[in-house]
Amino acid sequence: MDCYITGTDTGAGKTWTTCAILRALSGHGLRAAAQKPVAAGVERHGDDELNEDVVRLAASANVALRPALLNPYLFRAPTAPHLAASIERRTISFARIAAAFEEARSQTDTLLVEGVGGWDLPFGPDGMQSDLVARLQLPVLLVAGIRLGALNHTLLTVRALKADGMTLIGWVANIVDPAYPYAEGTVEALAERIEAPCFGLVPWQADEQREIPEPIARVANILARPRPPA
Repeated sequence: MDCYITGTDTGAGKTWTTCAILRALSGHGLRAAAQKPVAAGVERHGDDELNEDVVRLAASANVALRPALLNPYLFRAPTAPHLAASIERRTISFARIAAAFEEARSQTDTLLVEGVGGWDLPFGPDGMQSDLVARLQLPVLLVAGIRLGALNHTLLTVRALKADGMTLIGWVANIVDPAYPYAEGTVEALAERIEAPCFGLVPWQADEQREIPEPIARVANILARPRPPA
């Protein structure tokens, strides 16, 4: 089962969660990879300009996607997709992303697609992030970054997902501020107000190669199901 992974904001833990799910899916014996259709922000490594998130996704997959499939659009400026594209006088084409998605899908049993930033973002003339997900016909997993402000950010995101007609398979509560003392109460309040299932609270993780947390294992169990017929 393929899935689009979005977050409540930049820094919510989308990449960490996606990498952990990939490792869990490998444990199911599945060919698993992840795409980052649009990445913004690069670091120079020798002669190459690389995006850290894209590098981490590739390292966690057990299928090596060629660069054009792994990351169709890479921009230098670490800002919103349409702004980063405009700076380079480029345009993000959903048709190009969809073609890369279909080719990558043919090489995997489960393909994860990691979004950019939070949910309600413009990508350019083709539309919003929600329009891309609708075109790819993917259900959504939400990564809620648990810190001060998480209640507002998460509930607004869930409301937007519903308004955009998305299928929310569930959400992961990811601790992004280890000093925040109200994490459990925040997650309880969210669970009372969100109809989709909460897969659990992921503790602060500095090392994504540690043992897979139980919430991530639960997500992988769902995504390990066979793809529905076309």
